[in-house]
Amino acid sequence: MNAETTCPMGHGDTSVRALLGRQNKDWWPDALAVDVLAPNGPASPMGDDFSYAEAFKTLDYSALKADLTALMTDSQPWWPADYGHYGPFFIRMAWHAAGTYRTGDGRGGANSGQQRFAPLNSWPDNGNLDKARRLLWPIKQKYGQSISWADLFILAGNVAIESMGGPVFGFGAGRADVYQPEKDIYWGDEDKWVNEGVQTRIDPERGLEDLDGPLAAIQMGLIYVNPEGPGGNPDPLLSARDMKATFLRMAMDSEETVALTAGGHTFGKAHGNGDASLLGKAPAGGDLASLGFGWLTSAEHGGIGEHTVTSGIEGSWVNTPTTWSENYFRLLLDYDYELVHSPAGAQQWQPINQKPEDMAPAAWDASVKVPTMMTTADMALKMDPEFRAVSEKFRTDHEALKDAFARAWFKLTHRDMGPRVRYLGPEVPAEVLIWQDPVPVGTAPSDADVAAMKAKIAGSGLTVSQLVKTAWASASTYRKSDHRGGANGARIALAPQKDWDVNEPAMLGKVLETLNGLRGSMSLADAIVLGGVVGLEMAGAKDVPFTGGRGDASQDQTDVESFHWLEPQADGFRNYLPKKLRVKTEEMLLDRASLLGLSAAEMTVLVGGLRVLGANHGERGHGHFTKRSGQLTNDFFVNLLDMTSAWKASDESQEEYVATDRSSGGESWRASRADLVFGSNSELRAIAEVYAENGHEVKFVKDFVAAWTKVMNADRFDLG
Repeated sequence: MNAETTCPMGHGDTSVRALLGRQNKDWWPDALAVDVLAPNGPASPMGDDFSYAEAFKTLDYSALKADLTALMTDSQPWWPADYGHYGPFFIRMAWHAAGTYRTGDGRGGANSGQQRFAPLNSWPDNGNLDKARRLLWPIKQKYGQSISWADLFILAGNVAIESMGGPVFGFGAGRADVYQPEKDIYWGDEDKWVNEGVQTRIDPERGLEDLDGPLAAIQMGLIYVNPEGPGGNPDPLLSARDMKATFLRMAMDSEETVALTAGGHTFGKAHGNGDASLLGKAPAGGDLASLGFGWLTSAEHGGIGEHTVTSGIEGSWVNTPTTWSENYFRLLLDYDYELVHSPAGAQQWQPINQKPEDMAPAAWDASVKVPTMMTTADMALKMDPEFRAVSEKFRTDHEALKDAFARAWFKLTHRDMGPRVRYLGPEVPAEVLIWQDPVPVGTAPSDADVAAMKAKIAGSGLTVSQLVKTAWASASTYRKSDHRGGANGARIALAPQKDWDVNEPAMLGKVLETLNGLRGSMSLADAIVLGGVVGLEMAGAKDVPFTGGRGDASQDQTDVESFHWLEPQADGFRNYLPKKLRVKTEEMLLDRASLLGLSAAEMTVLVGGLRVLGANHGERGHGHFTKRSGQLTNDFFVNLLDMTSAWKASDESQEEYVATDRSSGGESWRASRADLVFGSNSELRAIAEVYAENGHEVKFVKDFVAAWTKVMNADRFDLG
């Protein structure tokens, strides 16, 4: 993949802010702007002292599961259950809550219950899931703070599978709710939804590599792919191409893709038995009286039950839609299919000369038999050679399908939760899975061991720059989005991280060799972080905090392919930009700071400190605004804001800049965009001015150390 297509935020529409793409205000300009209150305090009503992990301990878990099981067959007249069973509905709800996860930046997924908010609650692919959430409300109300919405979505999906005899691998709670949309997720920049005829994000001429940036879905408003085919083209082979691309970017291989598709489509039906033109607005665009209900129909029958229209596709995949069975692959592979249209006009595939016993009961009347159907995406499992081989395997080995589906479902619904230590509850599987990034439990060194190791490092000949660079490179891989990366595990010493260009492999190898020779019984992960502490103290900081207890992962515990997604394409903290990207360098810096969970002030003080400490990639001098290299001073801010210097771009790329003295005309400093933004952006400049003020030298060091320590401990979930 080339630099532009792999850029985590790259796209071509310069009229939309590259970092965030289309936002809720673009789609629904008349929506109430509740975020105007954001400066007045946190959005959460739970308070700063609320601990969801502690609240969960009070949950009567078995009673909750019993209530969810009863709900599955408690059909409500305002939204009747297909076949008298809500199980398939809740499977879809859970699937779509989790299915927005993408490996590129770790964002999306079920981890915070975002399906409650726009844009997700109003995506075309999430049509009518607002009703599933309302069906769950009495249970959420009953159990209150002891179960989050985010956990309840996934648990309801698990219970749904179990209630219909399907296989479940386990469940881990621990997803704490948020109370507003996450605004740092780039969902794309198209100005039309999938159901408005937008072309697929993959150009047929360019293939799989053309899916833009971190995006995983093939079109705006989809969780995965268009079930009618790419851009509405009912070509199973092109659909297979899209499925492979999008599922790969959601951390699923081809076997997992087939297992999930088949297992999910063993249950329930699609809805297209009506006139799609009669559907009203999505929840985010509805009127006050609808109370958040979307897609209400103006038809006499109300658009419920028999007349529901969601995707526009109509019918069930199998003849036993509320029971786990072997029928999906039998029906898919044994019958020939023809392309037909649903009552709502959607393209779908129907078996030719279907036997009466293979027909499905009508969702509204079990005595009525109707043909089953397949979508173009289902037909891809039959027509694509790679998918067909997996389908044939599962068709002949149903136990393999059960195991593969259960594991893939567990991965789908837990992939964004991070390490297994974050899981809560009695159904956490004992088996440790490699995609959970396992790290052996570490042992905290004694104070005496720490003091002795600090003395050894200080006398090792390693420089401030080398120690700081290595510790930063190890810890700054952390992503708050899916809680991956970080210093715990010392994976910077393993493939692929040890070979990343951003980590300067030759320098890194020297530092790691030295630390390994000194550390004795201390873990390498602790030694790396402690080396950073020593570097800061050598640079003038006092009493830099250190909390030991990290473990060291092995190469066998590291999914090399998965960790490739964490490699930075740019890193403004280290002034690393190997190639010019379509997104502004300073926006990439903001994105990396956001993934680290940093505030604007924390990002600012860290950049200023890292520059003077010599932490730039490859000894690059840009932003090294100091004559006291290797000392933790506020010189970066003082010299950046000094009006005796005038700046101009040094080349047409406008990535590098040179400062000249206004009086003498001589060159004084060089800088990147990631440096000058702290003088050009008014908000960042206001922060930079604080750190440049006389009398704030001590504050600068104190704030830098606090932000540094936050990054070093970002993945220490064992610290509470």
